[in-house]
Amino acid sequence: MKKLLAVIDMQNDFITGALANKEAQAVLPAVRERMRRALSEGEEIVCTRDTHDSDYLSTQEGRLLPVPHCIRGTHGWQIEESLPAAAQIIDKPAFGSLALAEKVRDGDYDEAELIGVCTDICVISNALLIKAYAPETKVRVRADCCAGITPDGHKTALEAMRACQIEIVRS
Repeated sequence: MKKLLAVIDMQNDFITGALANKEAQAVLPAVRERMRRALSEGEEIVCTRDTHDSDYLSTQEGRLLPVPHCIRGTHGWQIEESLPAAAQIIDKPAFGSLALAEKVRDGDYDEAELIGVCTDICVISNALLIKAYAPETKVRVRADCCAGITPDGHKTALEAMRACQIEIVRS
């Protein structure tokens, strides 16, 4: 069975930087452990990286969320240092990554599992894109390896994904 583990936006700015929250900090050990297990079981790992440029505040997202974060080349943009290295990093300028969805569709994966932050923005966006691009691929989200902006947002996003035939699992 060919599996892909997609680690969504586990970047310094979401864990300890500009948009840090305690939920992201709390799931970091579980994410690290899940990545280690994936490596030992021969699963492919890809990380997405929220990527903005110095003109962030003039973009639609920047006007609606006026907190510069994940600016290309900064410490906050980097994947959190304690996480194992991924086979590939996909930089994405939006919540969801067409490149990730295409990778799943074109890579003949039996299963794509998503973990990371933020459940209620980027995880859900990527899970739905993957489901749309590869409808016969099993898509799952590991709830205890994801963090939302708030616990309520996390829970709401999990329910929305479940309604869209995305399997919600826990370790």
